[in-house]
Amino acid sequence: MTGFAARLTDAIRARNSVLCAGIDPHIDRIPSLFQQKDQSNAVRDWAFELIRLLAGSVPIIKPQAALFEQLGVRGMAVLAELSAAAMAEGLMVIMDAKRGDIGSTAKAYAEGWLGHDAGFPSDALTINPYLGRDSLEPFAHKAKQSESGLFALLRTSNPGSQDVQMIPSEDGKPVFHHVAEMIKAMMEDLIDNSGFSSFGVVIGATWPEEAVALRRMLPECLFLIPGYGAQGGSAADAQAGLVKGPEGFEGGLINSSRGLTMPETAHDARNLTDWRQAIQRSLSETIAALR
Repeated sequence: MTGFAARLTDAIRARNSVLCAGIDPHIDRIPSLFQQKDQSNAVRDWAFELIRLLAGSVPIIKPQAALFEQLGVRGMAVLAELSAAAMAEGLMVIMDAKRGDIGSTAKAYAEGWLGHDAGFPSDALTINPYLGRDSLEPFAHKAKQSESGLFALLRTSNPGSQDVQMIPSEDGKPVFHHVAEMIKAMMEDLIDNSGFSSFGVVIGATWPEEAVALRRMLPECLFLIPGYGAQGGSAADAQAGLVKGPEGFEGGLINSSRGLTMPETAHDARNLTDWRQAIQRSLSETIAALR
């Protein structure tokens, strides 16, 4: 298997799309068409229908682990099944679990969440770097060993991100710049023949100027870009930190969750055919908007 960055770049170019489809099963937003007494079965039916529609159109999906975890053991079983099913459909998978710890605990998280053979199979995992360099090393080691990817939280899209990430240090640089410098060596160690690194970062679409600056700091880094659509980031904002490749934008992924997979037009669908048509329209419009 080739490195995560190379696989992702090939998938982006093949589909001419940087769209990452967020699979966020907010129970109260799942259409009544799928609702049933057992919420984990409702989530499973909804999510499995989604991946059949997404396959071939987007390069990758990003399940939000917390929204499966809230359903307990059965929800986590659905998450593992969904990931394996998505891979069987030719989709790549980012597990959005934001794991972070030190020592043997970080190693255990990496073993459980990184790689196609993990308990929760994935191509990449989101991680929290704010515990320091030693908390990242077990994840970087496992990513290299399993040819998987990482996306470290750096400048997130939520307004409260300024509480820590934007604190200026004595040299005037915000904290997140120092985190970027901290991960640079690990990132460079995971550059593959795509020219990009499998160690990426999360930078919100709500901060386009900072994304441009970050691209200059980390030119080979893959960006995972939340905050597009429902959180206020425009297509141009989200594209700010990407680069132009032979088939269009590349160098990262723009995530869309609720706006893509839970559009209003799909919520009140009376039958599966109408729901599928609503999702397909949403998918086509979002892909076109991000090209």
